Amino acid sequence: MLAIGGTIGILGGGQLGRMLAVAAAQLGYRVHIYTPERDSVAAEVAAEATVAPFTDPLALHRFAAACDVLTFEFENIPTGQLAFLADRIAPNLRALETAQDRLKEKRFAERLGGRPAPFASVESVDDLARAIERVGTPGILKTARDGYDGKGQWRISSVRDAEAIRLPQGACVYEGLVRFEAEFSVILVRGADGTVAFWDSAENRHEGGILRQSVLPAGASVAAQVPAARTLAARIAAELGYVGVMTCEFFATADGPVFNEMAPRVHNSGHWTIEGAATSQFENHIRAVAGLPLGDTATLARRIAMDNLIGDIGHAPGLLADPAAHLHLYGKREAREGRKMGHVTRLWYTA
Repeated sequence: MLAIGGTIGILGGGQLGRMLAVAAAQLGYRVHIYTPERDSVAAEVAAEATVAPFTDPLALHRFAAACDVLTFEFENIPTGQLAFLADRIAPNLRALETAQDRLKEKRFAERLGGRPAPFASVESVDDLARAIERVGTPGILKTARDGYDGKGQWRISSVRDAEAIRLPQGACVYEGLVRFEAEFSVILVRGADGTVAFWDSAENRHEGGILRQSVLPAGASVAAQVPAARTLAARIAAELGYVGVMTCEFFATADGPVFNEMAPRVHNSGHWTIEGAATSQFENHIRAVAGLPLGDTATLARRIAMDNLIGDIGHAPGLLADPAAHLHLYGKREAREGRKMGHVTRLWYTA
């Protein structure tokens, strides 16, 4: 167990790191952020920050020496540089490596009994033609690595669409589109002793590949499929020897849950837990990596809606006129199109 006053190192300087740092401070820990960004919203609320590339071995060694335990707030980190941290970082590097590669991730979930969308590996124009022939259209071509929030994705409705795509360097995966009734997340926390707790699953609504809203309780089509989805998520966590918060995203379909992807970290669709659960995803992640007992994950309100604030947030202060609203702004200075600038969670305690 990490002693009170110990230092938790967080790799990554975005809003997830910011909210983790706040949760850690409430438990009496210092946070040291490692980020390549000079303008880091996580560093603003941390005790210390190292600004250096993830490929700088000297900076990484100095950072690690200054911390007692390590974790990360996003998964696109070159794992080769972190090998010397293998016994000090949670979640572990195997979880990070699995989530970084969509092909590896889908095959891993499939081996454990999950059902991903039909997919095929693509590394050339000929591969794409064969993938379309086997999987069919419509579908989505995705980079196997580094894509998020709809980036690195191309929708393909016909062979003609495919012919117009200039394939990126590196491996891709072609996925058949899934007919689904709803999208939902399973968010769990797993302690070092193997204890697992789940939050209630939110139903998620996306626009342009970006999460716009998460609502609880989820609809009936989601609620019926949560048990099977939780079983797979727990298997994934156990197989990886996972410690911390993990998210698996699913499609609710007529044939049961379809696995979409996993995130080895706290997740946007769990932001509602800050006010809406007995223990937030951020606090429970800190508890897990620090070796503390896990907190209660019970939902506290009858109805909850979390909306992302994307792009211009000039209207955000006005949201506070709503007594149900809890506003979180991330301190980002530049409001770009598609950029997550904050979120607002509304809680209703009565019907």
